[in-house]
Amino acid sequence: MKLCVFDTTLRDGAQTEGISFSVEDKLDIVQQLDDFGIHMIEAGWPGSNPKDAEFFAKAKTLTLKRSRLVAFGMTRRAGLKAEEDPSLRALVEAETPIVAVVGKSSKFQVEKVLRVSHKENLAMISDTVAWLKELGREVVYDAEHFFDAWREDSEHALATLRAAAEAGADFLALCDTNGGSMPWEVAEAVGVISSTLDVPLGIHAHDDCGLAVANSLAAVRAGCAMVQGTVNGYGERCGNANLISLLPTFQLKMNSIDPGDFALGGLRALARRVSEISNVALDPSAAYVGRSAFAHKGGIHVAAVERARASYEHIDPQLVGNDRRISVSELSGQGNVRMQARNLNLDIQGHEAAILAEVKRLEAQGFHFEGAEASFYLLTRRHVDDYQAPFAVEDFSVRSECRNGGRRWSEASLRISLFGEDQHVVASGVGPIHALDRAFRKALMSAFPAISDCRLVDYKVRILDHERATAATTRVSIEAARGDRRWTTVGCGPDIVEASALALADSYEYLLENSDLLSLECADDSSKPSPLPKEIREQT
Repeated sequence: MKLCVFDTTLRDGAQTEGISFSVEDKLDIVQQLDDFGIHMIEAGWPGSNPKDAEFFAKAKTLTLKRSRLVAFGMTRRAGLKAEEDPSLRALVEAETPIVAVVGKSSKFQVEKVLRVSHKENLAMISDTVAWLKELGREVVYDAEHFFDAWREDSEHALATLRAAAEAGADFLALCDTNGGSMPWEVAEAVGVISSTLDVPLGIHAHDDCGLAVANSLAAVRAGCAMVQGTVNGYGERCGNANLISLLPTFQLKMNSIDPGDFALGGLRALARRVSEISNVALDPSAAYVGRSAFAHKGGIHVAAVERARASYEHIDPQLVGNDRRISVSELSGQGNVRMQARNLNLDIQGHEAAILAEVKRLEAQGFHFEGAEASFYLLTRRHVDDYQAPFAVEDFSVRSECRNGGRRWSEASLRISLFGEDQHVVASGVGPIHALDRAFRKALMSAFPAISDCRLVDYKVRILDHERATAATTRVSIEAARGDRRWTTVGCGPDIVEASALALADSYEYLLENSDLLSLECADDSSKPSPLPKEIREQT
């Protein structure tokens, strides 16, 4: 039996602190998961809140190509018939082909939480599953706190599974609800149960010990035919098993998944899209899909990768939609410089040593070229004999005042050399960096109209030697964009204005030096008073 992948991002993942999916968010994520090829999507609990009820009403109009929706609920209440339980009726009214119901496995939970007899708990499990099967539903039974229950009283835990199995459950999902189990404990329990019950088993692992992925792998090796998890490992407390880590491992390392099942090349895109919808930044070190997952920084490593990529890469990054990145820093060797230049389509033959020496000199002053590819690109170009910068900054000054009872006002004076002629402009803004940025735009826009729809989308400040307090060295990183293209530059200096001026100059120079960026067809934003977002303008 092939491995079934069960996603619970929209139910368990939604319990992450700081995440709150709207109905439209949930519909969007369902579409992403369906496009990727996830087998089952647990989309919520229709009887628990109005949002989930609205989602399931709208979900009835969805046309899914590869996935099947799952509605979640719990076993009937004590003392009620299954068909009389309003929560179970709402589950059925969601009209999903699959339902997942959770029941108690642990004596402790039955006695202290449910406060019913063990006989009644078994009846609650059996009656619920049997009624849902009579209605033609495929049933996944989630055995809550199963591994705790197994350690506590394995016979009792097994009896709860047997009640679900004999009632017709299609899968028995063993839940490590508290996330405290070890991989060898999971493997041992799964091995015993799979040899005892003739119903496919699943694993639902939480990450409280950082072992949800490991426990899921161990469970599948021991006999589980279903793995439950979430995109990016979202979930209550420390999260759930991360499907973004598990899926390529199952397919590329364990051959547990048919290669045709999933669009694995879209894995990184899926992780990033769900991250954006969730408003949670994707971990740059995330396995397989993080920005740093295939980044090489150390000179020895890069030299090895240059000769044989498999020397420091466990898979080809393109298999999961990622890219190889070569970082350049004071730890680099000439191989880093050469490979990064090659990635940027630059020919630096014979200049590697000089470029590396300049990188190390500047990083000793506080610059940081890792992640600032545009500034590295310009540094490299400046070492090529035929390079002529489109403009040069001659001098600038900025003054800021508080007027009319505290209203902030700033003015920047900028002089640049453009086509061999001096351009002197003055521009005002609500902050010193805002004014300086407007001065750059004013000086360059008549010759380069494309600057009108260039926008600055992120602005970061780092104090490097904080012990010097207000005299500390400042590093500024600026991310700019035109259309859907983005680039990052860095500046460093004794104050935030000088550091920002260097980063801004690099940002505009990079735009003007790249014909593909200049040729992009973008909406004209020249009517806008500033390319900086409001929150950045107010901070700077």
